[in-house]
Amino acid sequence: MIYLFLAPGFEEVEALAPLDLLRRAGLKVTTVAITEPATERAVTGSHSITVLADMSGDEFCRFADRHLRGEEPQPIEAVILPGGMPGTTHLDESPIVDAALRAAHGQNAYLCAICAAPMVLGKRGYLKGKRATCYPGFEAYLEGAEIGGYVIRDGKVITAAGMGVAQEFGLEIVSALLSPARAGEIREAIQSF
Repeated sequence: MIYLFLAPGFEEVEALAPLDLLRRAGLKVTTVAITEPATERAVTGSHSITVLADMSGDEFCRFADRHLRGEEPQPIEAVILPGGMPGTTHLDESPIVDAALRAAHGQNAYLCAICAAPMVLGKRGYLKGKRATCYPGFEAYLEGAEIGGYVIRDGKVITAAGMGVAQEFGLEIVSALLSPARAGEIREAIQSF
């Protein structure tokens, strides 16, 4: 399973461009709302675009509980965090996101974040000894990382600098989860050269 977390104030393009590309590639991606109340599935981004997530935070927690009991056999393949403000702050403060990142890291899944959201990974130590990038001004949160570039994959971590590279971020995730050839097919299909 691939989970993309949406919190109020998320950057819409950073969430929806990778989501679109991953689904075009045939990957199953579940969007999860990080809202108050946790039963809500509608999430409004930083530019007043409202998206209906596939799962509420409560639904994700129930699903995660089944997974921990061994009733849900699908492992986590990736967790994706879009940036935007205050979306990134909400993700950073969410115990649901924290638990998902711990579970994903424990399963050696990909941890993917763009724009300000790499700070969520950095503050939890997932970027130590890795090459990573983020939106300018958030570098101090990437504790122990070598910083630079626009889209960086280092091991099981993929980070990107911001909305302008959201498409490349999505294609890098496709490349990592499927293959560079599949990412190339998607790139050609969408006329991106």
